[in-house]
Amino acid sequence: MPTAFVLINTELGSETDVLKDLKKVEGVDEVFAVYGTYDVVAKVKAETMERLKEIVTVRIRKVNNVRATLTLMSSENAK
Repeated sequence: MPTAFVLINTELGSETDVLKDLKKVEGVDEVFAVYGTYDVVAKVKAETMERLKEIVTVRIRKVNNVRATLTLMSSENAK
């Protein structure tokens, strides 16, 4: 199953709202508020790579108060 980690910059002070909105997006498996260069990290899973790309580009990037994203595609799942 294709998996990606999306590093997200939010508008100042909107981290909590972005977290709540991302939890509602289909395909977003986990969401974390983080400290550092990025404000939020989302783990995204989908049945196909095309669906994964759609979730990131169409759904996540259009969430209110998301300023920028950096997507890290997983090459494989370790067990």
